[in-house]
Amino acid sequence: MKPAVLTGEYFMTGDVACAEGALAAGCRFFGGYPITPATEIAERMAIRIPHVDGCFIQMEDEIGAMASVLGASWGGVKSMTATSGPGFSLMMENIGLGICTETPCVVVNVQRGGPSTGLPTHGAQGDMMQARWGSHGHYEIIAIAPSSPQEIFYLTITAFNLSEKYRLPVLIMTDEIIGHMSEKVIIPEAKLIKTVSRPKPKGRKDRFKPFAPGPNGVAPMPAAGEGYNLHITGLTHDEKGYPVMDVETQTEMMSRITEKIQRNLDDIIRTDSYLLEDAEIAVVSYGISARTSMAAVIEARKMGIKAGLLRLVTIWPFPEDQIRKLADRVKGFVTVEINLGQIHREVERCVGGKVPIFLVGHPGGTIIHPDRVVKMLKEAF
Repeated sequence: MKPAVLTGEYFMTGDVACAEGALAAGCRFFGGYPITPATEIAERMAIRIPHVDGCFIQMEDEIGAMASVLGASWGGVKSMTATSGPGFSLMMENIGLGICTETPCVVVNVQRGGPSTGLPTHGAQGDMMQARWGSHGHYEIIAIAPSSPQEIFYLTITAFNLSEKYRLPVLIMTDEIIGHMSEKVIIPEAKLIKTVSRPKPKGRKDRFKPFAPGPNGVAPMPAAGEGYNLHITGLTHDEKGYPVMDVETQTEMMSRITEKIQRNLDDIIRTDSYLLEDAEIAVVSYGISARTSMAAVIEARKMGIKAGLLRLVTIWPFPEDQIRKLADRVKGFVTVEINLGQIHREVERCVGGKVPIFLVGHPGGTIIHPDRVVKMLKEAF
């Protein structure tokens, strides 16, 4: 049997690094359906997961893929799927089911140009609002955005840890450029990788309530077949899991699945800052766009423009407090993203009109060149 973690230095794509990160996190089930530009994740998992006694299944479509991932999770194993825009749309109903049933799993969206079939082989960042509100109803979600193959390795582990800790689907919002980019990836020894597993119930099995929250607002989770009475439904349900069709139960259930995220924002939200200490202009970006934005910030500094970069690692929940605090001390913001302003609108909302805010974006197909960002910094400020 080959090891779960292939320790050492490798030259690999972001998609392959994502698969290796999943295996290092303890993923032992992958259910998917091929789609450009995420297929390489499935291909890598199909090759590697049998070596660690895991299971790979190619389902008939993305609807079935997401359903299989939820079922595997309730079977007691860490599970994942990977897709791109059209498949992400098909998965949305079952992602909502995963939120309602508080089912830990990881969904990777290697974004491409859209809508519809769009640009299958070209990158974009146009699914960011769909990640937040793609399923129906009100809920909380965790979504993170890696900026390199090395980071996607680590953030895939982070995604699994957050998913297990807070019992919900966690989204990795990468893109074709990161997915197909080849760079050096350092994979540490397994003993140096911190993994988290879902809280397990204790006490009498006949008194167990599968949705009664623990101290951090998250309910312990047994696997099917361990002797606990489990009723798992997408209907509004009480702490026993039984459907109860009234406003009071809806309020209680919704409080549970939203507050376990809202009460733990400091633990969940991650950002990186670059030259923000004395910055007069804050550039806000994420994913591949943050890499070109950093080059723009460096060039702007050479020109005497005091720019700094706030890189969003966690997209959802949105780091509102950081944006608001920045708005109290900078002269303006520039949002950089490969869409027509999805996260820009969130930045604008949090800035609240205190200072000007500008967008550098386009509808997809290629990276945003640093020169465009520098030009905006020069013209707007």
